[in-house]
Amino acid sequence: MYQPLADELRPRELSEVYGQDHILGEGAILRRIIESGTVPNLIFYGPSGTGKTTVANIIAEKTQRKLFKLNATTASTADIKTIVSQLDTMLAPNGVLLYLDEIQSFNKKQQQTLLEYIENGKITLIASTTENPYFYVFNAILSRSTIFEFKSLTPAAVRQAVDRAVNYMAGKLHVQVEADEAALTHIAGSCGGDVRKAVNAVEVLFTACAAPDGCVRITLADAEAVSQKSSMHYDREGDNHFDSVSALMKSLRGSDPDAALHYLARLLEAGDLPGACRRILCSASEDIGLAYPQAVSIVKSCVDAALQLGLPEARLPLAQAVILLATAPKSNSVVKAIDRAMKDVKAGKAGPFPRELQNVHADGAGFEREQGYLYPHDFPGHWVQQQYLPDNLVGTTYYEYGDNKFEQSCKAYWERIKNEE
Repeated sequence: MYQPLADELRPRELSEVYGQDHILGEGAILRRIIESGTVPNLIFYGPSGTGKTTVANIIAEKTQRKLFKLNATTASTADIKTIVSQLDTMLAPNGVLLYLDEIQSFNKKQQQTLLEYIENGKITLIASTTENPYFYVFNAILSRSTIFEFKSLTPAAVRQAVDRAVNYMAGKLHVQVEADEAALTHIAGSCGGDVRKAVNAVEVLFTACAAPDGCVRITLADAEAVSQKSSMHYDREGDNHFDSVSALMKSLRGSDPDAALHYLARLLEAGDLPGACRRILCSASEDIGLAYPQAVSIVKSCVDAALQLGLPEARLPLAQAVILLATAPKSNSVVKAIDRAMKDVKAGKAGPFPRELQNVHADGAGFEREQGYLYPHDFPGHWVQQQYLPDNLVGTTYYEYGDNKFEQSCKAYWERIKNEE
């Protein structure tokens, strides 16, 4: 029966797990917990292909516990109850370890089903998730578990796995290997930190590049062919989406055009054109605002062009917009002003409309109210002193002029007009 190379080479020892030295290196906390033999309920989170399942297997082996595996995307509470029903009859002197993959796919009720069994120690839970557990796992489970983050592997760490896979396949197939250094480097760097993807690429290359003379020649062109599309992790509903758009916004706000272009490229490579457009439009008002008022109209034109063009051409107007926003002067006076106003409104600080601002209407049949509204255009400078805020908010300041050239010129203009009254 066929066994994928990634599964065939799955590490059996902690020393064979690459790229997680912060938790599994010599003296690291998770390593010490595993070596102690007394393993608590654990939650592993991080991208795919970083070793979560592998480490769960090693824990089961090291602690000599009977291992059950479930995937929350397809499992149900009935599957958990089936495991529990066997506890009294099965031979498991050291207890049972349940590895529940993708726990975020379990709803609250399903997760709560686990509580009774992990509380009394009948089952030791190791749950894994690609999402942030603090958002997707319910507090009752979190409070009974210790959380460890598995990080995306660096190209250098992945390269170790690639070299191991190449050597293993050469020995298994009894062939010679001629591999371009650039090809192996490309495989390690293009998998998005996912060891499984890198090892799968090696397996495909050995299948496709075998020559009649018994030599496997791995070239850069072939390596690029098996990894044409970037393997970066991306899920429009998951953490990676929000991390990507957050990084784009913060790079624009931080006036770093190179970083902003990088995160834009990641969004576009993932095909998330709407997500990129939305954040760029938002930044034009949130981070540039009145420091460069024309930015929002220019960016809107770029976004409209991008949506009309579609990918890949959409990258051009969006790159133009990103560079413009990243290099433009910055002001957050707009977002601060509206947020202050929204805060008061939500707190119930509305108050009656000043009579002068109300729409002209009758208090009773045939009688219009005398409102006393002063029409600003009838006065010098198109301004006249008049109350606009409700009585309970008179004197409140929401908008404060930014320290950029445009807003300071507006401030000076109105100070001059009001002082001439």
